[in-house]
Amino acid sequence: MSSVERFIVVLLFDGVDLLDVTGPPEVFALLRRETDDATGYHVVLAAETLDPVTTSAGVRVLPDLTFREAATRAIDTLMVPGSVEVDDQRRVRALTDPTVVRWVQTLAGRARRIASVCVGAHLLAAAGLLDGKRATTHWSTAQQLAAEHPSVEVDADPIFIRDHDVWTGAGITACLDLSLALVAEDFGEAVALRIARQLVMYLKRPSGQSQFSVPIEPASTTRRRDELRHHVTRHLADRLTVADLAEHAHVSERQLTRIFKTELGTTPAAYLESARVEAARNRLESTDDTLERVATACGFHTTDTLIRAFRRTLDTTPTEYRNRFRRST
Repeated sequence: MSSVERFIVVLLFDGVDLLDVTGPPEVFALLRRETDDATGYHVVLAAETLDPVTTSAGVRVLPDLTFREAATRAIDTLMVPGSVEVDDQRRVRALTDPTVVRWVQTLAGRARRIASVCVGAHLLAAAGLLDGKRATTHWSTAQQLAAEHPSVEVDADPIFIRDHDVWTGAGITACLDLSLALVAEDFGEAVALRIARQLVMYLKRPSGQSQFSVPIEPASTTRRRDELRHHVTRHLADRLTVADLAEHAHVSERQLTRIFKTELGTTPAAYLESARVEAARNRLESTDDTLERVATACGFHTTDTLIRAFRRTLDTTPTEYRNRFRRST
């Protein structure tokens, strides 16, 4: 291994998400192919022992070295993937094994920078590495992260966040973006661009880019809330108001606002906009409708309103979104 190579340690533990482990190294592995010299990254997988580790996908992976051995090395980048459990109602919860948390604390002290992959942010938070920092994680566990670690400023919207020497990513595809950003920091934008092209990726979605796939319909437990959501979906093109929704639900406007806040975690106006943006996203991905037609069909009524909503919620424009995510027919 050349002395100029950057030593990257990816953590392994039982139940770890397989793509969290294998995704970022794919980005790093392409570096040497896209450069003319021998510099680059040396990536190893570290676990508590050298026994095979069974991932969440059931695939067994062999570690390269133990946590204890890794702790004797100077680490350039510590990559921390995550793991989850899903209950019978498909609710997702991030897991934090105390032994892994202790090793994260130890290895972080040997690392120049630290990056979590998806729900790996929960391990960083449990290790105290996110205290006082802004961080993101997968949207499905963001509320859990905020509730369990109030000293962390959780922002569930961006695809990745850098706070000094700690990086957190929102999901596996987002962590490919994060990995490209690490490459760009180390070797420049031009090299990162060549790697992105090899991966057939849109290069450098900004770190503040929204997680596009956040569902707008969280599970609810009463027929009234389900009916409200369905009513919104059926009447997106109408000029719905809080008064209209309250009348439909046979409640006061104040009570309607309370229902949305306590049960759906948002306001009626914000929910309406999210529902309309979601509908517009689907049309932009799957049809050739003009922006005017998309705006009308989804209740924005003007393209300017549509554009402002996209900038506010997704930090992009409808045209940029279509160019990136249009599905082939």
